[in-house]
Amino acid sequence: MAVIRTMNVDLKVNGDGAYAFIAEPDDHARHPGMVLIQEWWGIEPHIRDLAQKLAADGFVVAVPDLFPVKAMPNVDPKKLGLMGFCVGGFMTYVVASRYPDLGAVVPFYGAGYDPTPEEVAKVNAPVLAFYGSRDDSVPTKQIQKIERMYKEAGKDITAKVYDAGHAFINPSHGMGNEKAIHPVITKECRAAALHSLVITG
Repeated sequence: MAVIRTMNVDLKVNGDGAYAFIAEPDDHARHPGMVLIQEWWGIEPHIRDLAQKLAADGFVVAVPDLFPVKAMPNVDPKKLGLMGFCVGGFMTYVVASRYPDLGAVVPFYGAGYDPTPEEVAKVNAPVLAFYGSRDDSVPTKQIQKIERMYKEAGKDITAKVYDAGHAFINPSHGMGNEKAIHPVITKECRAAALHSLVITG
């Protein structure tokens, strides 16, 4: 099993104290970087656990959002992916339209995302999005609209839809089909996301 280390890093945000939770391989080597944006409930154990699993897979992970992980000395700046869940999924889409240097974008059930053609045009990174067909916060028509807009703009997007509700890989807050948090589905989502970030990042 991979050895990882975790820490809290103090940040200065508009003069106020803030921090980022960091999880990284304990080997002093350079790795792909990852900004992981939390769900509505903040940096709870589920998000910390996801960060540590990603670190075990070889990523340097910074939580919460928009921490400049690519500036860290042990991060390969050419391999920076962005992954977010729930409100973090929405923010992942938004950030992708504002930062052209991302290598890959992986939003999970990003509710409220209704882009304009101009916003879609600014996204350069491949997008791998995950949704639940029983998620009332992201109707199937909206998923299809997003996918259509990206493809019409010539963008690289793949939308995977599971028979599940919102936050379906979160064991504490998952909604809908009980199978939504089944380890097989969770593992499949994680494997697909990691493949996207490693190959395209």
